[in-house]
Amino acid sequence: MAAAPLYGGGTDDSAEDYSAAATVVRFDPPLPLLRAPVPSPSSAPGEPPVLAFRDAASWRAAWDAAETSLISQCEAGARSGCSITASCKCKAPWWKGLFGAAPTDYEERERCEEREMAACLEAAKEACITFAKGKCIAPFTCILSNIFADRSGM
Repeated sequence: MAAAPLYGGGTDDSAEDYSAAATVVRFDPPLPLLRAPVPSPSSAPGEPPVLAFRDAASWRAAWDAAETSLISQCEAGARSGCSITASCKCKAPWWKGLFGAAPTDYEERERCEEREMAACLEAAKEACITFAKGKCIAPFTCILSNIFADRSGM
């Protein structure tokens, strides 16, 4: 009786199983770098280069991408928070059930939650835009100062 092959597979070791088409994994080509190394503004020998954007358009594209990503993440978090807040604001007080009050009107509660949710999301949208701009300004301003320092030294 023949021994089972190691590492799975059949006993037929045909060349098709090990062909380049069957074993090579293709990857997308790498994206070009957004920033490139340029000499340090101090131009002292031995100073490491700094990374700078190639042009204003690439800087703007990076800013827009970072800002859009931050706003999207912030709004996703705000939706969760607004949902919980709207539900809490619109539910009947816990003590109403103790005194035999009328049953909960779920249609009115749903309308209330929609109003609260819309108001909360509108406020959160403005707050998210402000948050994203605040988070982007420090790193992108630092990069801009390096770019302008490089250009003024030329």
